[in-house]
Amino acid sequence: MPPARAISTAVLLSTATLLASSLTACAPTDRDGDRQGDTGGTTSDAQALNDLRAQSPHWRDCPAPAPIQGGGEAPGALPDGTPWQCATLRTPLDWKNPSGETMDLALVRARTSGTPDDRIGSLLFNFGGPGGSGVATLPGLAADYEKLRTRYDLVSFDPRGVGNSGGVRCPDAGLPDEDEIDGIPDDGGDETDALVRFNRETAAACEKNSGDTLPYVGTTQAARDMDLMRQALGDEKLHYLGISYGTELGGVYAHLFPEHVGRAVLDGVVDPTQDTMEEALAQAGGFQLAFEHFAAWCARQGCTLGEDAEDIVDLVVGLEAALDDTPLPTPDDGELDGDALVAAVTGALYRQDYWPALRVGLEAAADDDGDVLHDLAEALGQHGTGGGTDDGTTDEESNEDDAFRAITCADSSSRYTVADVLSRLPDFIEASPLFGPGLAWSTLSCDGWPVPGAARHPEVSAPGAPPVLLVGNTGDPATPYEGAARMARRLGEKVGVELTYEGEGHGAYDSGNTCVRNAVDAYLLNGTLPKPGTVCEAEPLPEGK
Repeated sequence: MPPARAISTAVLLSTATLLASSLTACAPTDRDGDRQGDTGGTTSDAQALNDLRAQSPHWRDCPAPAPIQGGGEAPGALPDGTPWQCATLRTPLDWKNPSGETMDLALVRARTSGTPDDRIGSLLFNFGGPGGSGVATLPGLAADYEKLRTRYDLVSFDPRGVGNSGGVRCPDAGLPDEDEIDGIPDDGGDETDALVRFNRETAAACEKNSGDTLPYVGTTQAARDMDLMRQALGDEKLHYLGISYGTELGGVYAHLFPEHVGRAVLDGVVDPTQDTMEEALAQAGGFQLAFEHFAAWCARQGCTLGEDAEDIVDLVVGLEAALDDTPLPTPDDGELDGDALVAAVTGALYRQDYWPALRVGLEAAADDDGDVLHDLAEALGQHGTGGGTDDGTTDEESNEDDAFRAITCADSSSRYTVADVLSRLPDFIEASPLFGPGLAWSTLSCDGWPVPGAARHPEVSAPGAPPVLLVGNTGDPATPYEGAARMARRLGEKVGVELTYEGEGHGAYDSGNTCVRNAVDAYLLNGTLPKPGTVCEAEPLPEGK
């Protein structure tokens, strides 16, 4: 179970002609003082950048998502008849060498339902992961954003390395299936050796199949791609809604291009001060807190798992250990073991709406019936990035897991060893006996990676940028609430503006909470920020359900 910077239980552009002033030979400088994509200001580099910015995407009807994007059916028209349109945008493979090789980025959009006078521009979405296909995700979530479409074209994309944007692949016929590897090995011994060997062989398979792409799939390169999208769409400013990992991407964009930031909202905020080990430990505490909240709710409902939250938590921890020793059979010749139980619980904590199903599954498992939890784990798509998509697409053939690993390892310079994990394992177990061990061992996932990582944590300082609205959820398991305040401090004074949601699940806007929706909509549609210290309270689940 790797650190769950996942899509929010989740997951375009205008063809306006570029202004002549945007096509000059001088590449804009970014916050780090580098000319965007420039290695020396050669004529060929300058011409390449001009050509890239002069692109006008060729929009067409969207086909069905490709298997690498997760599959599914072609998106149907919106209720008012607006079609979904898809296009590709050419971008440098390496932004430091813009006249070198290129790659195509996959885009999707739905045009605004408003009048030309009402239209603000394009609103770009990233739903998290990293590794989720925005092209496959946005159409399935469009109903949530229909109000925003009154003033924006809704736009999303497959980030580099994901789906149809040069998607990385790590398959190897000689590798065991990840489900066959014990992600929580005993301290030392054959299981630990098998996990180390699996990670290193996976890294070798990634290099074999996608070695030319792996060095260039990091978040900084993806942020530069977003600025190219802004220019190709004809927008002076980048208006943006990023969720989970999408908040890290948005923070990096703000650091590189503060003068180009428009109305931006970051929901389910990643803590930019943490390295991989610190993030995993924080998530262990976040999932533990969320599970305790579930257990307290379950006790109030009179569930059969225990009289109070502490009893329920203890029972489930014991049940997980028992299932590791003796899994429960399921009708499809499968089994419910401890890992599957943790996967089901993890997925259900992403949305409070899933709590009733989790209650039923845990009660059944405690009575030696593993069918419900087994089905729940599969339905919620627990394949390693912390959650499936809200639109019902599956990722059995997608490259989401491969992209998650590739982007994470490209970003993080940390390369942990078994000794590192063992030294911190007591801290993880103290934070959460149920979730901690798996998250601790997940930090080995970049062991043997063929590309060095960029840094311990992302750089998001953005002095001079306009306000960025940060939505933090006090019950968020995957991106704990404290991350929003730390992102605000790192963005800089008067840049990060916090909105608190006292609720459950990952993120806040897609929870449907009226207060959160109204606050976010007011900023994106009218430029009105919530008052400092604004707190939105969740509507509790109905009792007895």
